[in-house]
Amino acid sequence: MPRWLPRAIVLALALVACFQLGSWAFHQLIGLLVNILIAFFLALAIEPAVARMSARGMRRGLATFLVFLGVFIAAAGFVVLLGSMLAGQIVDMVEGFPRYLDRVIDSINTTFHTKLSRLAIQDSLLHSDWLQKYVQNSATGVLDVSATVLGGLFRLLTVGLFSFYFAADGPRLRRALCSVLPPAKQSEVLRAWEIAVAKTGGYLYSRGLMALVSGIAHYVVFAVLDVPYAPALAVWVGLVSQFIPTIGTYLAGALPMLIAFTVDPWYALYVLGFVVIYQQFENYVLQPKLTARTVDIHPAVAFGSVIAGTALLGAVGALIAIPAVATLQAFLGAYVKRYALTEGAEGAESATPRRSRRVRPPGLR
Repeated sequence: MPRWLPRAIVLALALVACFQLGSWAFHQLIGLLVNILIAFFLALAIEPAVARMSARGMRRGLATFLVFLGVFIAAAGFVVLLGSMLAGQIVDMVEGFPRYLDRVIDSINTTFHTKLSRLAIQDSLLHSDWLQKYVQNSATGVLDVSATVLGGLFRLLTVGLFSFYFAADGPRLRRALCSVLPPAKQSEVLRAWEIAVAKTGGYLYSRGLMALVSGIAHYVVFAVLDVPYAPALAVWVGLVSQFIPTIGTYLAGALPMLIAFTVDPWYALYVLGFVVIYQQFENYVLQPKLTARTVDIHPAVAFGSVIAGTALLGAVGALIAIPAVATLQAFLGAYVKRYALTEGAEGAESATPRRSRRVRPPGLR
């Protein structure tokens, strides 16, 4: 046996053991790592406000606390107002559900010449096996729901704590990171950090503004059509359509269409038509104007990044995919070397004219 073989076997076994240990530790800590990633992007989003207050002489920790307090008050007030409004409307919806069901059944009977009956449908549902199994599973799953709620609260607290420290100790964190890098790389890291702050903050602010415009526009349509629960439905459409990228508008329009169908089937078609028209207006008029200086990326790239982010991290990946890709695009645009087009490429370019504009990142202006 060669002398090196036992040592090589021991080294290979040690490497396999280290890989297994690292893989186990990574799978155990994946939840914490995702929370830290969410907290990091939240800290980037509030970084401009904290930096502006800190530049006026306020301590950075106090500025971060005030920003968090303002966000918490706004979110709590929104939840309380929306919850109180939805509570009464949900009660009215439950009380009026038989009337809505009668309208739907009458429309189906008139359109398809059927003879459905609400009493027969209710009787078949109450005596169905799947409903009894659902009730039994719901009764046994109360503890699971409580554990899920507590886990969600703990996760929210973890994200808030990490995001507070990332925002409050942002300069110290950057100095600690740059201290282990060569001087030539420190400026690159700082420039990438500035780009990430600008893109993430701009993405959230532009989405919030578009959610407000979308909610107001849909509320006007719902009020004109006299659709029940117009304020709650407008808030629902505004939030879901903007914070679920690409397909959020169509997902958000499903609930108003269902409510409008209970009033008049034609109203559901009107709501669908407005949702489609507003989506085109938002894609080609509103969104380019609001995101021209923040997250100006191609729609196909945005759609692909959302799909990739969802596949990797689920709903969290879908939310942070666009600002992450926008940051990467801006960083590459600043450092990728570009060359003059050849004669053949210029001819192809003139055959398919389009207008393009390169936006420099904040650090290069």
